[in-house]
Amino acid sequence: MHSVVCIKQVPDSGQIRVHPVTNTIMRQGVPTIINPYDLFALEAALRLRDRHGGEVTVLTMGPPMAAKALRKALAFGADRAVLLTDRVFAGSDTLATSFALSTAIGRIGQAWGPPDIVFTGKQTIDGDTAQVGPGIAKRLNLTQLTYVARIAEVDPDARAITAERRVEGGVQVLKTRLPCLVTVLESINEVRRGSMAEALRAARAEIATWSAAEAGIADITRCGLSGSPTVVKRIFAPAPRAEKAALVSTTERDAAGIAEGLIEALFARSPGLEADLGRLVAGD
Repeated sequence: MHSVVCIKQVPDSGQIRVHPVTNTIMRQGVPTIINPYDLFALEAALRLRDRHGGEVTVLTMGPPMAAKALRKALAFGADRAVLLTDRVFAGSDTLATSFALSTAIGRIGQAWGPPDIVFTGKQTIDGDTAQVGPGIAKRLNLTQLTYVARIAEVDPDARAITAERRVEGGVQVLKTRLPCLVTVLESINEVRRGSMAEALRAARAEIATWSAAEAGIADITRCGLSGSPTVVKRIFAPAPRAEKAALVSTTERDAAGIAEGLIEALFARSPGLEADLGRLVAGD
């Protein structure tokens, strides 16, 4: 089986700063990491390879420094890495990013065989849109399984996959044919620790570095700012709440009495809340 895992190098969320004039994330001088959700996607692909054989290719789009993230993925056990880097990609939103990545995946298929499964994390911690994975699936005409919490079975001979995806109020069990795209949740697995041998191999490995032209992108107007209809107007941190938490004391000892006292205190602090809940229950 051939799995392609899309990863992204993102700023460490604990040290993100926002430019005061442009209102964009300042990435210079900020430590970077592999998007945590993408690590679970990589682990899912590696486990399938361990079980069924095949290869795992990791792909990222970014500046030359993103090669560091790819070497980290190789140290976990990926077989090869592809860096999609070009100045024309600067400023790409999710639409332009999914276009560039899907084109590169097609190029990967030509070079090393079409992927059976494309893996991504459910979202990135810098954008939180969860749009790139589904966008890739749409452009490649792949069945998409999103928010997957468990891969129950993959049958390479029958070209089928059974997965459990998290939905509001429960879990869906879906079975579909390969190839497909899977976006994974953090609960799907536990990321392995890379071995020393893999780390040494990663340090020596050659990373395939493709420009837009080398990836097969003919129309560069669909990349970068020119291909990005999304405009970030402002990024800001929420203002801290001025109102402090209130201490509610009660002499009641049983759970029902304590709950009743808390509800009365809540309604006293928010006079309109009781009426709103009443209308909601009545279906108004």
